[in-house]
Amino acid sequence: MYQFDKDANSILVQYGLSLPLMELSKHSRWVILVKLLILNMFIPTHAANDLPALIAKVKPSVVAIALYNPTAAPRLKLLGSGFVTGPGNLVVTNFHVVSTPADITKNEAYVVLSGHGQQPRIHPIKQTRTDARHDLAVLEIDEKLPPVKLAEAVYIAEGTELAFTGYPITGVLGLYPATHRALLSAVTPIVIPADHSQALSAASLRQMRDPFLIYQLDGTAYPGNSGSMLYRQDNGEVVGIINMVLIKKSKEAVLSDPSGISYAIPVKHLHQLLQQIQP
Repeated sequence: MYQFDKDANSILVQYGLSLPLMELSKHSRWVILVKLLILNMFIPTHAANDLPALIAKVKPSVVAIALYNPTAAPRLKLLGSGFVTGPGNLVVTNFHVVSTPADITKNEAYVVLSGHGQQPRIHPIKQTRTDARHDLAVLEIDEKLPPVKLAEAVYIAEGTELAFTGYPITGVLGLYPATHRALLSAVTPIVIPADHSQALSAASLRQMRDPFLIYQLDGTAYPGNSGSMLYRQDNGEVVGIINMVLIKKSKEAVLSDPSGISYAIPVKHLHQLLQQIQP
Protein backbone atom coordinates (compact mmCIF):
# COMPACT_ATOMS: atom_id res chain seq x y z
CA MET A 1 0.00 0.00 0.00
CA TYR A 2 2.80 2.42 0.86
CA GLN A 3 4.51 1.90 -2.51
CA PHE A 4 1.21 2.40 -4.34
CA ASP A 5 0.55 5.65 -2.47
CA LYS A 6 4.09 6.85 -3.11
CA ASP A 7 3.97 6.16 -6.85
CA ALA A 8 0.48 7.63 -7.24
CA ASN A 9 1.41 10.73 -5.31
CA SER A 10 4.46 11.31 -7.55
CA ILE A 11 2.26 11.04 -10.65
CA LEU A 12 -0.20 13.57 -9.24
CA VAL A 13 2.63 15.97 -8.48
CA GLN A 14 3.76 15.74 -12.13
CA TYR A 15 0.32 16.98 -13.14
CA GLY A 16 0.41 19.83 -10.61
CA LEU A 17 -1.83 18.15 -8.06
CA SER A 18 -1.08 17.86 -4.38
CA LEU A 19 -4.10 16.01 -3.03
CA PRO A 20 -3.13 13.92 0.06
CA LEU A 21 -3.82 10.38 -1.12
CA MET A 22 -4.10 8.95 2.37
CA GLU A 23 -7.37 10.86 2.78
CA LEU A 24 -8.88 9.08 -0.24
CA SER A 25 -10.29 5.59 -0.47
CA LYS A 26 -8.41 2.94 -2.42
CA HIS A 27 -11.10 3.05 -5.12
CA SER A 28 -10.74 6.83 -5.50
CA ARG A 29 -7.00 6.54 -5.87
CA TRP A 30 -7.38 3.99 -8.65
CA VAL A 31 -9.95 6.19 -10.44
CA ILE A 32 -7.57 9.16 -10.38
CA LEU A 33 -4.67 7.12 -11.76
CA VAL A 34 -6.73 5.54 -14.54
CA LYS A 35 -8.02 8.96 -15.65
CA LEU A 36 -4.50 10.39 -15.71
CA LEU A 37 -3.22 7.46 -17.75
CA ILE A 38 -6.04 7.88 -20.26
CA LEU A 39 -5.32 11.61 -20.46
CA ASN A 40 -1.65 10.89 -21.13
CA MET A 41 -2.57 8.68 -24.09
CA PHE A 42 -4.13 11.65 -25.88
CA ILE A 43 -1.37 14.16 -25.19
CA PRO A 44 0.43 14.92 -28.52
CA THR A 45 3.76 13.18 -28.80
CA HIS A 46 7.09 14.97 -28.72
CA ALA A 47 7.66 14.12 -32.39
CA ALA A 48 4.35 15.58 -33.55
CA ASN A 49 4.93 18.78 -31.61
CA ASP A 50 8.43 19.18 -33.01
CA LEU A 51 7.77 18.59 -36.73
CA PRO A 52 6.98 22.26 -37.54
CA ALA A 53 10.16 23.28 -35.72
CA LEU A 54 12.15 20.58 -37.54
CA ILE A 55 10.88 21.76 -40.92
CA ALA A 56 11.97 25.31 -40.15
CA LYS A 57 15.35 23.97 -39.04
CA VAL A 58 16.07 21.80 -42.10
CA LYS A 59 14.78 24.17 -44.81
CA PRO A 60 18.00 26.26 -44.97
CA SER A 61 19.83 23.00 -45.79
CA VAL A 62 17.50 22.09 -48.67
CA VAL A 63 18.89 22.86 -52.13
CA ALA A 64 17.95 22.18 -55.73
CA ILE A 65 20.07 20.70 -58.50
CA ALA A 66 19.83 22.35 -61.90
CA LEU A 67 21.43 22.41 -65.33
CA TYR A 68 22.69 25.92 -66.07
CA ASN A 69 23.03 27.32 -69.58
CA PRO A 70 23.74 31.07 -69.77
CA THR A 71 22.55 31.28 -73.38
CA ALA A 72 19.32 29.29 -73.03
CA ALA A 73 15.87 30.47 -72.07
CA PRO A 74 15.29 29.74 -69.29
CA ARG A 75 18.89 29.58 -68.11
CA LEU A 76 18.12 27.07 -65.36
CA LYS A 77 16.56 23.64 -65.85
CA LEU A 78 15.55 22.24 -62.47
CA LEU A 79 16.32 18.53 -62.13
CA GLY A 80 15.98 17.42 -58.53
CA SER A 81 16.52 18.06 -54.85
CA GLY A 82 19.48 17.83 -52.51
CA PHE A 83 20.66 18.74 -49.04
CA VAL A 84 23.80 20.05 -47.37
CA THR A 85 25.92 18.00 -45.00
CA GLY A 86 29.49 17.66 -43.75
CA PRO A 87 31.25 20.96 -43.09
CA GLY A 88 28.60 22.78 -45.12
CA ASN A 89 30.10 22.63 -48.60
CA LEU A 90 28.96 19.09 -49.50
CA VAL A 91 25.61 18.61 -51.25
CA VAL A 92 23.96 15.19 -51.42
CA THR A 93 21.63 14.15 -54.23
CA ASN A 94 20.91 11.09 -56.39
CA PHE A 95 23.35 9.89 -59.01
CA HIS A 96 20.59 9.72 -61.60
CA VAL A 97 19.94 13.46 -61.17
CA VAL A 98 23.43 14.33 -62.47
CA SER A 99 24.29 11.20 -64.47
CA THR A 100 23.79 12.68 -67.95
CA PRO A 101 26.94 14.59 -68.99
CA ALA A 102 26.43 18.33 -69.44
CA ASP A 103 26.99 19.63 -72.97
CA ILE A 104 30.11 21.75 -72.57
CA THR A 105 29.84 22.91 -76.20
CA LYS A 106 26.73 24.82 -75.08
CA ASN A 107 28.39 26.02 -71.86
CA GLU A 108 26.09 23.76 -69.85
CA ALA A 109 27.02 22.92 -66.28
CA TYR A 110 25.36 21.39 -63.27
CA VAL A 111 24.86 23.84 -60.40
CA VAL A 112 23.43 23.89 -56.88
CA LEU A 113 20.68 26.39 -56.04
CA SER A 114 20.27 27.62 -52.47
CA GLY A 115 17.62 29.94 -51.09
CA HIS A 116 13.97 29.71 -52.02
CA GLY A 117 11.54 31.53 -54.25
CA GLN A 118 12.25 33.54 -57.38
CA GLN A 119 15.86 34.55 -56.78
CA PRO A 120 17.98 31.54 -55.77
CA ARG A 121 21.72 31.74 -55.37
CA ILE A 122 23.73 29.77 -57.92
CA HIS A 123 26.68 27.70 -56.68
CA PRO A 124 29.10 26.21 -59.22
CA ILE A 125 30.16 22.63 -58.50
CA LYS A 126 33.87 22.15 -57.89
CA GLN A 127 33.93 18.37 -57.77
CA THR A 128 31.47 15.50 -58.04
CA ARG A 129 31.84 12.11 -56.37
CA THR A 130 29.36 9.37 -57.20
CA ASP A 131 28.20 5.93 -56.17
CA ALA A 132 26.12 4.74 -59.11
CA ARG A 133 25.24 1.39 -57.50
CA HIS A 134 23.54 3.11 -54.57
CA ASP A 135 22.29 6.05 -56.68
CA LEU A 136 24.22 8.66 -54.70
CA ALA A 137 26.22 11.75 -55.61
CA VAL A 138 28.07 14.26 -53.45
CA LEU A 139 28.67 17.68 -54.99
CA GLU A 140 31.30 19.99 -53.56
CA ILE A 141 30.74 23.76 -53.68
CA ASP A 142 32.85 26.71 -52.50
CA GLU A 143 30.41 28.34 -50.13
CA LYS A 144 29.37 26.80 -46.83
CA LEU A 145 25.66 26.45 -46.13
CA PRO A 146 23.85 25.16 -42.99
CA PRO A 147 24.39 21.38 -42.84
CA VAL A 148 22.07 18.72 -41.45
CA LYS A 149 23.05 15.91 -39.11
CA LEU A 150 23.24 12.40 -40.47
CA ALA A 151 21.96 9.44 -38.45
CA GLU A 152 24.28 6.54 -37.65
CA ALA A 153 25.11 4.02 -40.36
CA VAL A 154 22.51 1.46 -39.25
CA TYR A 155 19.07 0.46 -40.51
CA ILE A 156 16.20 2.03 -38.58
CA ALA A 157 13.16 0.14 -37.34
CA GLU A 158 10.09 -0.43 -39.46
CA GLY A 159 7.23 1.73 -38.24
CA THR A 160 9.46 4.76 -37.59
CA GLU A 161 7.72 8.05 -38.37
CA LEU A 162 9.68 10.03 -40.94
CA ALA A 163 9.39 13.09 -43.16
CA PHE A 164 11.12 14.30 -46.30
CA THR A 165 11.60 17.83 -47.59
CA GLY A 166 12.47 18.78 -51.15
CA TYR A 167 11.18 20.26 -54.38
CA PRO A 168 8.40 18.14 -55.91
CA ILE A 169 7.51 18.98 -59.51
CA THR A 170 10.08 21.77 -59.48
CA GLY A 171 9.41 22.81 -63.06
CA VAL A 172 5.83 23.75 -62.11
CA LEU A 173 5.86 24.57 -58.39
CA GLY A 174 9.23 26.33 -58.37
CA LEU A 175 11.74 26.60 -55.57
CA TYR A 176 9.39 26.33 -52.64
CA PRO A 177 10.34 23.33 -50.46
CA ALA A 178 7.53 20.99 -49.51
CA THR A 179 7.45 18.44 -46.69
CA HIS A 180 5.66 15.09 -46.74
CA ARG A 181 5.18 12.65 -43.88
CA ALA A 182 6.17 9.04 -44.41
CA LEU A 183 6.06 5.83 -42.41
CA LEU A 184 8.86 3.31 -42.84
CA SER A 185 6.84 0.38 -44.14
CA ALA A 186 9.62 -2.10 -44.89
CA VAL A 187 13.33 -2.63 -45.29
CA THR A 188 13.36 -4.48 -48.60
CA PRO A 189 15.68 -5.45 -51.47
CA ILE A 190 15.97 -2.73 -54.09
CA VAL A 191 14.67 -4.96 -56.88
CA ILE A 192 11.01 -4.23 -57.61
CA PRO A 193 9.20 -7.29 -59.06
CA ALA A 194 8.39 -7.00 -62.75
CA ASP A 195 5.13 -8.18 -64.30
CA HIS A 196 7.00 -10.05 -67.05
CA SER A 197 10.55 -10.76 -68.18
CA GLN A 198 10.45 -8.11 -70.93
CA ALA A 199 10.21 -5.43 -68.22
CA LEU A 200 13.56 -6.43 -66.75
CA SER A 201 16.46 -4.19 -67.71
CA ALA A 202 20.16 -5.08 -67.57
CA ALA A 203 20.47 -2.97 -64.42
CA SER A 204 17.53 -4.83 -62.84
CA LEU A 205 19.15 -8.18 -63.59
CA ARG A 206 22.39 -7.07 -61.95
CA GLN A 207 20.49 -5.90 -58.87
CA MET A 208 18.65 -9.23 -58.68
CA ARG A 209 21.98 -11.06 -58.53
CA ASP A 210 23.36 -8.82 -55.80
CA PRO A 211 20.60 -6.72 -54.22
CA PHE A 212 20.98 -4.33 -51.32
CA LEU A 213 18.34 -3.16 -48.86
CA ILE A 214 16.44 0.10 -49.18
CA TYR A 215 13.60 1.78 -47.31
CA GLN A 216 10.04 1.35 -48.57
CA LEU A 217 7.90 4.26 -47.44
CA ASP A 218 4.18 4.80 -47.00
CA GLY A 219 4.45 8.31 -48.43
CA THR A 220 4.04 9.99 -51.80
CA ALA A 221 7.05 11.45 -53.57
CA TYR A 222 6.93 13.15 -56.96
CA PRO A 223 9.33 13.96 -59.80
CA GLY A 224 11.72 16.54 -58.40
CA ASN A 225 11.84 14.86 -54.98
CA SER A 226 14.81 12.76 -56.06
CA GLY A 227 17.63 13.58 -53.68
CA SER A 228 15.36 14.85 -50.90
CA MET A 229 16.51 14.26 -47.33
CA LEU A 230 14.51 11.68 -45.38
CA TYR A 231 14.66 12.40 -41.66
CA ARG A 232 13.22 11.24 -38.35
CA GLN A 233 10.32 13.21 -36.95
CA ASP A 234 11.59 12.86 -33.38
CA ASN A 235 15.08 14.32 -33.76
CA GLY A 236 15.55 15.51 -37.35
CA GLU A 237 18.47 13.19 -38.14
CA VAL A 238 18.72 12.26 -41.81
CA VAL A 239 18.24 8.52 -42.28
CA GLY A 240 17.96 8.26 -46.06
CA ILE A 241 17.76 9.87 -49.49
CA ILE A 242 14.57 9.68 -51.57
CA ASN A 243 15.37 8.14 -54.94
CA MET A 244 12.31 6.61 -56.63
CA VAL A 245 8.59 5.82 -56.51
CA LEU A 246 6.60 2.73 -57.39
CA ILE A 247 4.81 3.35 -60.70
CA LYS A 248 1.32 1.85 -60.85
CA LYS A 249 0.51 2.23 -64.54
CA SER A 250 2.86 4.44 -66.52
CA LYS A 251 5.33 7.26 -65.97
CA GLU A 252 2.72 9.68 -67.26
CA ALA A 253 0.37 8.64 -64.44
CA VAL A 254 2.84 9.35 -61.64
CA LEU A 255 1.22 12.75 -61.02
CA SER A 256 -2.42 11.95 -61.72
CA ASP A 257 -2.49 8.53 -60.04
CA PRO A 258 0.46 8.11 -57.66
CA SER A 259 0.99 4.77 -55.97
CA GLY A 260 1.72 6.32 -52.56
CA ILE A 261 4.79 4.07 -52.25
CA SER A 262 8.24 5.64 -52.35
CA TYR A 263 11.77 4.41 -51.75
CA ALA A 264 14.89 5.83 -50.15
CA ILE A 265 18.56 4.88 -49.98
CA PRO A 266 19.63 4.25 -46.35
CA VAL A 267 22.13 6.80 -45.05
CA LYS A 268 24.68 4.04 -44.31
CA HIS A 269 25.64 4.09 -48.01
CA LEU A 270 26.10 7.86 -47.90
CA HIS A 271 28.46 7.43 -44.94
CA GLN A 272 30.54 5.06 -47.07
CA LEU A 273 30.75 7.58 -49.91
CA LEU A 274 31.65 10.44 -47.58
CA GLN A 275 34.50 8.40 -46.10
CA GLN A 276 36.13 8.45 -49.52
CA ILE A 277 36.25 12.25 -49.49
CA GLN A 278 39.44 13.61 -48.00
CA PRO A 279 39.00 16.73 -45.81
